[in-house]
Amino acid sequence: MLLCLRIENFALIDKLELDFGKGLNVLTGETGAGKSIILDAIDAILGGKVSSRVIRTGTNRAIIEGTFLVNPNLAIWLNEQECDLIDENCIIISREIVANANNVRSRSRVNGVLVNRQFMGELREKLVEITAQGQTVQVGKSAQVREWLDVYGGDLLLQQRQKVATAFQLYQQTHQTLEKRRTSEKERLQQLDLLTYQVQELKAANLDDPQEMELLTQERERLNHVVDLQQMSYKIYQALYQSDSETPTAADFLADGETFLTHMVEYDSQLEPLLELVRDAIAAVTEIGRQINAYGENLEADPQRLEEVEERIRELKQICRKYGPSLAEAIAYYEKIQTELSELNNNEQSLEKLEHQEQLYLQQLIQYCQKLTTLRQETAANFQFHLLNELKPLAMDKVKFEVEITPISPTSTGADKITFMFSPNPGEPIQPLTEIASGGEMSRFLLALKACFNHSDEVETMVFDEIDVGVSGIVAQSIAEKLHQLSQNQQVLCVTHQPLVAAMADRHFRVVKEVINKINNDEERTVVRVTKLDNLTTRRQELAQLAGGKSANEAIAFAESLLLQAANHRQNFRC
Repeated sequence: MLLCLRIENFALIDKLELDFGKGLNVLTGETGAGKSIILDAIDAILGGKVSSRVIRTGTNRAIIEGTFLVNPNLAIWLNEQECDLIDENCIIISREIVANANNVRSRSRVNGVLVNRQFMGELREKLVEITAQGQTVQVGKSAQVREWLDVYGGDLLLQQRQKVATAFQLYQQTHQTLEKRRTSEKERLQQLDLLTYQVQELKAANLDDPQEMELLTQERERLNHVVDLQQMSYKIYQALYQSDSETPTAADFLADGETFLTHMVEYDSQLEPLLELVRDAIAAVTEIGRQINAYGENLEADPQRLEEVEERIRELKQICRKYGPSLAEAIAYYEKIQTELSELNNNEQSLEKLEHQEQLYLQQLIQYCQKLTTLRQETAANFQFHLLNELKPLAMDKVKFEVEITPISPTSTGADKITFMFSPNPGEPIQPLTEIASGGEMSRFLLALKACFNHSDEVETMVFDEIDVGVSGIVAQSIAEKLHQLSQNQQVLCVTHQPLVAAMADRHFRVVKEVINKINNDEERTVVRVTKLDNLTTRRQELAQLAGGKSANEAIAFAESLLLQAANHRQNFRC
């Protein structure tokens, strides 16, 4: 429920703060006084579209703020969205609209926290519902009419519609897979051939070691320099361990050093560690000599192995040029295309099998749609009866109303096109509501429609924008009584020109335009002012203005009679 609305620099409003309450809240005033601006502000605060034109001339920033009392269900939803309440049962929604030379920007906040458009859209559906005579377009949309009927049908119908949505999704996925297979079969086969060839080629190359190229290159260098390696290893052997000439070797020099150090240690034991180092060096040089000699003796020229190595290197280079550039990258590519080839082979499901699966899902979808249609037909019968009963008090007891359900191709919401059919006069053929209903008839229809959802609707605030335009006195009285009936379960905000409707209000606000002078400036500006009519005298004068255009005695008397009549109706309604 909307408790307070604060508006700043919005359209013709400079500053305004309104306190609303339970029951029927009515806004009245001359045509063009700015009543609808207030409703536009409510729409804007709930995420409605805005442009730079909503910002008051001479300013570049508008602010709208609304305080709402939330019900337990909404409180649970807000908690799920991690949105904390104020004082355990209130939220404050604000929207800031800023314009510059190029564009207009707006930011919405809930309790001071920035929220996105999707969040505001969901929150709006749970807070406020705005109804206007211009909703004729909505009534003419099969999707909206279907939504109304399904919501009226309750959980059982909505659960069946969810089954239809799931079945439709399965059918669509299978159908799309089938179409994709039909259109891409040629490409798939071409890709399959290419990957098969590449996998076979890489498999034949026997790639398993990313370092194989480096190892083969080293082996090729060794095989190409066997003689040089033999000669150099022999020279090392002679220099370190055993020489063919009388030239001393490194081992000889170390042996002499060992002899001298052995004698020196006899006189100075501190040299013992040096002696151990020399002995270790003699052992190391001896071992190196033996190993280098064995290496040289085992070296053999192997032209056949050299040719094998050269051939393998050429093969690997060819592989790297096609799939590399490095051998590691070629191996990684091999692993990748093996997976792709496996997926392509797994997707080799026959078209016949896919077509059969598509037909199974289609049959399931049709069955679910047929059950949904049956539930809608049962709901339509109840809804027709209920709506006609709501229309009777609105001076429409002779009308005919039907919910026409015609078959269409299955969709995610069923296989039904739903149209509201209407005949306002006995003997006239029934036709689509939007094509035959007058403005006044459409107003009353919308009001009756909302009354059908009055007890089940979670929305606690309903807004009616001049829904009583173009109706006569007796019909206006019926609308007033219906609005009062709705206001017993929900807060109702209503813009009206009808004194009969205004007289029924629990809170009455008068909206006027005033021309003022800017401070220290003779320039005139137009502003919207709203006054809450708290006492009988001001309400009577406003009703007289609405009824007679002036506060003449007859108009005042008529206004008094309206207020008395409204009081009696409220008393009788409570009884």
